[in-house]
Amino acid sequence: MNADELRSLQAPLKAQYRERPDSALVTLRAQGRVGENATCKIETGKSRVEAGLHPATGGNGKSACSADMLLEALVGCAGVTLSAVATALGIPLRDAMIRAEGDLDFRGTLGVSKDVPVGFKQIRLNFDLDTDATEEQLATLIRLTERYCVVYQTLNNPAKIDVSRRVT
Repeated sequence: MNADELRSLQAPLKAQYRERPDSALVTLRAQGRVGENATCKIETGKSRVEAGLHPATGGNGKSACSADMLLEALVGCAGVTLSAVATALGIPLRDAMIRAEGDLDFRGTLGVSKDVPVGFKQIRLNFDLDTDATEEQLATLIRLTERYCVVYQTLNNPAKIDVSRRVT
């Protein structure tokens, strides 16, 4: 896809969203059903994934760890965003590798220490780019990738989460 093709795909959507801002609000959904051996089968409408305990919390390593899936979502979103921004800016990328790594202290997750927070203490997002772009172009590319990556922005500026329950 080139910049003109990307613009032609997005132009009608941008016009629609300017004219009818409410049409830009889309609710994405995922659901899961609790399974055996501390697993949860997740359905997003695209594919099915079984999440389970990480080996550091007693899992067998056969199921996807939700924390790994969070990093995978960040990598996927950052990669797609990087590609779209590079295309829009006319920055040719011969290759790009996106890596995310995060530090977790499982003492918090397992309740071993109330002083240890649950969740990632730090996440590092790395871009290895094979390109002839200038330093200025690269700085713009990364800045705009950060700005428009949904998962990055959600992690950086956490969304309010409303929790509800019902008995069925």
